[in-house]
Amino acid sequence: MRRVSASISRARPVKNLTHIVQSRFPLAILSGLLLAASFPKLGVAGLAWIAPGLMLMTARPYVGGQAFRLGYVAGLTHYLASLYWLLNIPVAFGPIMGWFALGAYLALYPALWVWLCWRLFPQVKYAHESAKTSQGRTGSPLPGASAFEDSDACERRARSDAPYLAPKGTSRVHIYGSTWLQRLLWTLLCAALWVGLEMTVARLFTGFPWNLLGASQYRSLPLIQIASFTGVYGVSFLVVWFSVSLAGGVAVLLSQPAVRFVWLKELIVPLLVIVATVMIGFKRVARINAPARELRATLVQPSIPQTLIWDPKEDATRFKRLVALSERALADQPDLLIWPEAATPGLFGDQEFYPAITNLVRTHRTWLLLGADDVEFPAKSASQTETNFYNSSLLLNPAGEVVANYRKRQLVIFGEYVPLVRWLPIMRHLTPIGSGFTSGDRVVPFKMNTPRVTMAVLICFEDVFPHLARQYVEDDTDFLVNLTNNGWFGDSAAQWQHAASAVFRAVENGVPLVRCANNGLTCWVDEYGRLRQIFGLESKNVYGEGFMTTKIPLLAPGEKRARTFYNRYGDWFGWGCIGLSVSTLSLRFRAKKPN
Repeated sequence: MRRVSASISRARPVKNLTHIVQSRFPLAILSGLLLAASFPKLGVAGLAWIAPGLMLMTARPYVGGQAFRLGYVAGLTHYLASLYWLLNIPVAFGPIMGWFALGAYLALYPALWVWLCWRLFPQVKYAHESAKTSQGRTGSPLPGASAFEDSDACERRARSDAPYLAPKGTSRVHIYGSTWLQRLLWTLLCAALWVGLEMTVARLFTGFPWNLLGASQYRSLPLIQIASFTGVYGVSFLVVWFSVSLAGGVAVLLSQPAVRFVWLKELIVPLLVIVATVMIGFKRVARINAPARELRATLVQPSIPQTLIWDPKEDATRFKRLVALSERALADQPDLLIWPEAATPGLFGDQEFYPAITNLVRTHRTWLLLGADDVEFPAKSASQTETNFYNSSLLLNPAGEVVANYRKRQLVIFGEYVPLVRWLPIMRHLTPIGSGFTSGDRVVPFKMNTPRVTMAVLICFEDVFPHLARQYVEDDTDFLVNLTNNGWFGDSAAQWQHAASAVFRAVENGVPLVRCANNGLTCWVDEYGRLRQIFGLESKNVYGEGFMTTKIPLLAPGEKRARTFYNRYGDWFGWGCIGLSVSTLSLRFRAKKPN
């Protein structure tokens, strides 16, 4: 009987392990949902200050694979919930596969973050599960084993003395086992790791920096002013730092509930830094400078469903709607008329539509900025040519002449181009776009001479790339323009999430940003990140058809803009976080190697 009893006792921890891991999954899912809810449309920004810490503490008892899996569940929940609008793409089967594949890929980043954070925890301590004695009394750990020891020692003991120790991965991390200074440094490292992973996701495989954590705070104007120094990554850093510190404070409070205000010690440093950041931000936002000049711009939002854009039979009908809407808009006599991305059917210059465009600007004596597909036939030899198609933006003067042409540089993978299509032609059949576009190779400033204006154009999701957008702003740039078409995604959160990211490009570079969209959000943002005017907001129809006339502040003639620190020096903060993370991880893993 004693042998049977001992066998049952020894088997019990494995069963408990399964139960504990499974019970943590709802918490991981909850942290992912909270993170998703911090972004538009729900946009409860305060949840972003809780979710990363909860995600991390969900995996607190575990190391290795268990921590990674819990982080992955949280990340997958977050991305599938926040990117649900991908399911609205009007393509059979593709949206579901693309939605899940993208979510599954992006979830690797929070999973890696959770795993690495616990690997970096200072003096990680693990408590042994006490063994049951044959008399039913709780015994002590093996002779010579301390109640707490580092993870490597615990794992070695677990392998050699499995009947007496808790199975590998079930030991509990004791937050209070480390010093306050060690925990403070750890929370800073956790924030740096998060930023390092955001920097990676913004660049790897052409990059997808959508819903970077800092973007959830786009309405917190004083806080986001730090982006003029650090980019959006500085806001992400502060949010994660506070969130992890808050979670650590809760863990310490649970460890010592009798000690009053013990949790406050964990939060005091990040709180002071955030308060100082907000105070400096208030001072910056409080500046009210009357513009030297203004540009009257009318932004047209045609609200054309993507199915009509793809249907050649509807080209003439939708173009007539666009021209009729523009005729009404030009009654305001703006200096500049703006059409969104993919506004004109076919290729720019087609004789079916081009004369109507030039006639419109000549009749009303206005400048026109529009998005259109463009084509080029560079000669490869006397007998062979290669056709290149571009997603372009063009500026026409009041005489109907094209004075500038910018070709999109950052193309959407599988949306605007198919990778490896020249070597694997079968790839073109996996998407609805065929072979796709060719990327542009340079920034093109758009200059008007009546009035004198210099602007730079970003097409589609180019405005979610911090490191790309800063290349477009010089000291004589009056404002940025984004031409976009989110009609792919119906009336969804995609438009709001896109605009939230774009807010940071204005703050980072210290210039206004004008957005003209097919079905939202058509708006403009001032240099401090204020959403100054949004089409359809008052009528609660931001996705509908219409136009908006607004006044954009301009520099005085000959004036040079004071460039922000971020605009001058770029992602110094993000690269610094990567350097700190890599060096710390290298030292940590090197220290674990046996001598």
